[in-house]
Amino acid sequence: MEMGSTLNMDFQEESGTLGSLPVTTSRNMSSSSSAFFSANQSPFFSPRSSTCQFSESTRSDAQCDSANLSADPPSSCSGIQGTECLGNARFDLPDMKLEPTACISSDFRKSDHVVSNGTLSSYGHVGDNGYYDLIAKHRKQMRSHDMSFSPVPISLSSNRNRSYDIYIGLHGRKPSLQRFANWLRAELELQGMSCFVSDRARFRSSRKLGLMEKAMDVSSFGVVILTRKSFKNPYTIEELRFFSSKKNLVPIYFDLSPGDCLVRDIVEKRGELWEKHGGELWFLYGGLEKEWKEAVNGLFRVDEWKLEAQDGNWRDCISRAVSLLAMRLGRRSVVEQMMRWREKVEKEEFPFPRNENFVGRKKELSELEFILFGDISGETERDYFELKARSKRKNLMIGWSKSSSVEERLGKRQWGSGSRKGKEPVIWKESEKEIEMQSTERQQNQRPKGGGWTSRRKKSAKIVYGKGIACVTGDSGIGKTELLLEFAYRYHQRYKMVLWIGGESRYIRQNYLNLRSLLEVDVRVENCIDKSKMKSFDEQEEAAISRIRKELMRNIPFLVVIDNLESEKDWWDQKLIMDLLPRFGGETHIVISTRLPRVMNLEPLKLSYLSAVEAMSLMQVNAKEYPIAEIDVLRTIEEKVGRLTLGLAIVGAILSELPINPSRLLDTINRMPLRDISLSGREAHSLRKNTFLLQLFEVCFSIFDHAVGPRSLATRMVLVSGWFAPAAIPVSLLALAARKIPEKHKRTCFWRKVLRSLTCGFSSSYSKRSETEASSMLLRFNIARSSTKEGYVHFNELIKVYARKKGVTGVAHAMVQAIVSRGSLSLHSEHIWAACFLLFGFGNDPIVVELRVSELLYLVKEVILPLAIRTFITFSRCRPALELLQLCTNALEVADQAFVTPVEKWFDKSLCWRPIKTNAQLNPCLWQDLALSRATVLETRAKLLLRGGQFDIGDDLIRKAIFIRTSICGEDHPDTVSAHETLSKLTRLLANVQTHT
Repeated sequence: MEMGSTLNMDFQEESGTLGSLPVTTSRNMSSSSSAFFSANQSPFFSPRSSTCQFSESTRSDAQCDSANLSADPPSSCSGIQGTECLGNARFDLPDMKLEPTACISSDFRKSDHVVSNGTLSSYGHVGDNGYYDLIAKHRKQMRSHDMSFSPVPISLSSNRNRSYDIYIGLHGRKPSLQRFANWLRAELELQGMSCFVSDRARFRSSRKLGLMEKAMDVSSFGVVILTRKSFKNPYTIEELRFFSSKKNLVPIYFDLSPGDCLVRDIVEKRGELWEKHGGELWFLYGGLEKEWKEAVNGLFRVDEWKLEAQDGNWRDCISRAVSLLAMRLGRRSVVEQMMRWREKVEKEEFPFPRNENFVGRKKELSELEFILFGDISGETERDYFELKARSKRKNLMIGWSKSSSVEERLGKRQWGSGSRKGKEPVIWKESEKEIEMQSTERQQNQRPKGGGWTSRRKKSAKIVYGKGIACVTGDSGIGKTELLLEFAYRYHQRYKMVLWIGGESRYIRQNYLNLRSLLEVDVRVENCIDKSKMKSFDEQEEAAISRIRKELMRNIPFLVVIDNLESEKDWWDQKLIMDLLPRFGGETHIVISTRLPRVMNLEPLKLSYLSAVEAMSLMQVNAKEYPIAEIDVLRTIEEKVGRLTLGLAIVGAILSELPINPSRLLDTINRMPLRDISLSGREAHSLRKNTFLLQLFEVCFSIFDHAVGPRSLATRMVLVSGWFAPAAIPVSLLALAARKIPEKHKRTCFWRKVLRSLTCGFSSSYSKRSETEASSMLLRFNIARSSTKEGYVHFNELIKVYARKKGVTGVAHAMVQAIVSRGSLSLHSEHIWAACFLLFGFGNDPIVVELRVSELLYLVKEVILPLAIRTFITFSRCRPALELLQLCTNALEVADQAFVTPVEKWFDKSLCWRPIKTNAQLNPCLWQDLALSRATVLETRAKLLLRGGQFDIGDDLIRKAIFIRTSICGEDHPDTVSAHETLSKLTRLLANVQTHT
């Protein structure tokens, strides 16, 4: 009942005022917040982002964000079938059953793209007749592909007294302006404030303009977004005068400042800003000078609202605007929520601090901006590069589908004819399927028996600009993560949040679901269970993923960074990673770094080496003046290290930290013996072709040992880091594992234990100081990098691979011991999973670490069971949790088998009349604990299998658990009774299934 009421409550909150219309709106929305006027009524929203999808291939978790399809006047031009209203609509619909009065077309997004990237939304004005021709032309194309496109009359609600919290007025078709206004409106409605957004200059109908004027009159506040072109727009001037007279004007200066909006400067064209856009602007629309000056001067009477939306502060501006408006509307809870959100983002948004020594990559940063946004603005506009026409990049698409238009196919043939040479303009041709790249499309192109995916990818892989998806590829250590980090810091104000996800195949899905805390999404398995139908484990996991994906598909922009993507498929179930991502072309942008040649059928941005000047600056951090001979030695080191930024940074750190010149350093590296290590396997490919880099690592280890002593703590921390998960490692846990590595000399180890016992009172402070010094040394020499989490460090994957390949005895066991003794489930879950991989041998992996029975029992009780339950319940990751419990059961059964196997003791051989005993007889208490632990694991598995409808397997497991507990504890023990209750539930459900089938 509690679960059902929660689901009903969530539905009511999301439904808002939609009544019987089955639409999902923004969460936390008040009854009036969904009253953002009808989708076909918005005079503002760019056709580029409009969607009205209900095809079967569309994701079912797409949402209708803030569109009330039966909104009341004055919110609209509703009830008018004019194409002008059609062309300026913005609305997103999920897969839903449309009612006759709910929507205009079956797939409006497809018609949008005919004009959105061309003249209509960005670069020019299309008149009513021209736009109508484009719409009519696209209707014919859609009919040729058996697609319905029929206008339907829109119902006009009878409630004519509707009020709005916020009226947002703007003027202009600039993509950045529309993106900002889109974000502002979505953020306000997400916090429960109803909005009416309008660019009235785009309408000619007096009736529509009258309805918008009524919306202005019934709005509590009037937000007017001002640009340099706003002062020549009569409607903006009217809005300024109207809201200023009501004393509820909220101006937002977009790429302006209040000091720029002086009447005298504008009229006299003073300054670079108004030289082109200034003058006696009221003449442009036939207005009155007095009214125009009154409107502009009224801006300075609004003292409490100083909101400036410059290129680098969008997020702060919108956050402040939402907080101020919520405060004025009496929504104190919203203000408190925004404060908590800002504090959380400051702590958790970025995994690494910004690299102050970042050099170069201007071209790559500009190209990433262009790929994601489709244009370049701000400071990077000066570093703009020319896109060269490549022979293989003749059309900016991800492949041709059946929905491609006739013009697109003709364009393809024209490109293929080879009649045009040299540089070619960027051509925007696309369709819904090509942007989304749905998994259904991949199923239609199944893998060929002989060639795999490679041949098909080469034919269709094309880079796509302006669709919010970018991929960066390059060798290990070349600087992919640094590039993405710099991009994220440079442009983070254009997004509500930067969501950083580790792309390692074993952890990527868990990392994706970890976004729940930042996005405030509940993905627990309880909320994914439908009472009327038992969902399978795959359906429950997909439901959890869809909740995250749904948040990313709102009109609020996020930047999702997937760093170091190892594979296009998930390691656990071989599902495509693409299924985790939101629809491409939306407000959320996705950037991927990988060593793979291609990802998701996209041509990646291939990261090359730094230039000679940039590499030299990276090695000369301290700006020492070297003679020409030493500069030549630095160039030699650059070539030998493979020009990798990781190696260059380490060389620069050594030269800055130690009194050594480049020639002596080169001689030291060349003379450093390379110990016998196994560099087999795919992960060690980069190390095999760069032995000089390995020698450089060894030089660093020698420096650490020389500073502290043989096998210094810093060196051992590097060795043990290779077995931790690819995430931030707490220094205390890393140091504890390093201290558990067995010593080479037993005598030294013995005397050290004696010394520790004598100085136990001082050991705590000394160890704390030593681990701080060791971590500081690793950071100074760029072997590790700092984390935004205090007391955590990261290691490059190349260094971790090298540490694993060194094969030092007992290192993996030391890591597992440290995790078992001090690991926290809430703080170190990734590293606990890494320890489980070493203990149980998932998939085809060998078992690397074996524990004693007593250690195994403690591990099962304190680590495995809580981890499995948390993974299953909190994150809905059903199959990994069940596989962990199954492997744990196997390990317990192997230990139990060893207990019941007869053992021979040396003293038993002298007494021939004594029978040979087993470990179970020698240690009966330990054997009973082992058996009861196995029963607990079996019962837990049965209860979890019950949630996925696998009653027959659960029935078998719970009977085994009952047998064990009955044999040891008896029938009346509470644990045995509890297991019987679970068996009764499973039996009843299994009988129901058999009856229905």
